[in-house]
Amino acid sequence: MSVFENVKEGKTVDIQSLNIAYDEDPFENKVNLCTRSYRTERGESWVLPVVRQAEKALLNEPETVECLSVFGLEKFYNAATKLLLGGDSQALYEKRVLSLQTLSGSCSLRLSAELLVQKMGCKIFYVSSPAWENHILVFKSAGFEDFRRYRYWNANTRRLNFEGMLEDLENAPAGSVIVLQPFAHNPTGCDPTHEQWAKITDVLLSRKLIPVLDCAYHGMISGEIEKDLWPVRYLISRRLELFWCNTFTKCFGLYNERVGLLTCIVKTPEVIPRLKFQLNLFIRAAYSNPPLHGARIVAHILTTPQLFQEWKDCLKKMSFRILEMRTNFRNALERYESPGKWEHITLQNGMSCYTGLTEQQCMNLICQYHIYLQKSGRINITCLNFSNIEYVVKCINETVAKIPY
Repeated sequence: MSVFENVKEGKTVDIQSLNIAYDEDPFENKVNLCTRSYRTERGESWVLPVVRQAEKALLNEPETVECLSVFGLEKFYNAATKLLLGGDSQALYEKRVLSLQTLSGSCSLRLSAELLVQKMGCKIFYVSSPAWENHILVFKSAGFEDFRRYRYWNANTRRLNFEGMLEDLENAPAGSVIVLQPFAHNPTGCDPTHEQWAKITDVLLSRKLIPVLDCAYHGMISGEIEKDLWPVRYLISRRLELFWCNTFTKCFGLYNERVGLLTCIVKTPEVIPRLKFQLNLFIRAAYSNPPLHGARIVAHILTTPQLFQEWKDCLKKMSFRILEMRTNFRNALERYESPGKWEHITLQNGMSCYTGLTEQQCMNLICQYHIYLQKSGRINITCLNFSNIEYVVKCINETVAKIPY
């Protein structure tokens, strides 16, 4: 009998199986709408020119093969923290901030979850409905057993179900962990307004809930870092204690480098040494220390004024393309007079576009037209371009006419 005999077979994650099916499909006009990375008009992932400049500059600097510390590259996490919080941050001034480099956003989430469940005694965690599927896997794998959802997407209005969200948060037991995406919600693209964030914050404070913020698209919504980060800075200004999980893979195009940051905002500086001690143990047991290359690139760009400005220009280009494709997609659907309403497409933010298509309609698009998208109807809006958008919209129009909602 094999020692691996009891290892059970499992299902492939939806997006992984779709990408495999797309790669194996010989159809000439096939379209993949579910890739995870930003795509250019030519359908290619974009290596930011400023990243190439930074890499060339770093070639002339002394290189080391020594391991980083457990908490990563100090130049990176100091620069990144200042960028995210702002140079005039009261929390920074009061020394209520602990930041460390991680293996992208998933690792930040995992470290937060382990600390919460294993050292802070938290038992319940909430994610949005629908949620990014990895949120559930990460928190369950860390040791959480009680998993709940708060309402988020309203399939009828194709909008944020704010009343349902607020009611579910108000009914959450004190001490519950609430996973929130402050901007460019994945998968729906629906974000609360500033006024709604104020009400959410009121509930988080009054119910003594613990926010874990997952941020991935800084600057890719409006093209301005400060504008996109408003919800998080607002929460911090209300003196909430929270975990802030960031990835720089998307906004720098460094998908393979896994550059992440975990930031803990606390009420008093005295707790920070204890947090550092426990996080040190978790990291040592998992991966010992993070990699250097991607962190050096980000740190160099953030601390070099010319490159920093060029990076912000890149963000504007990416955000403009996202907005442009949303507008073109909606306009084309309305030009075809496709059944249903489509204004939600231009009201959503970021790369995730929740089309509102049903599972049956999505399966028809995959099987009949070789258009690959998640069965939830989510697509990566940057996978659309001027060479494929007419075909995609024509096929959606035929599908929704044949298979009503």
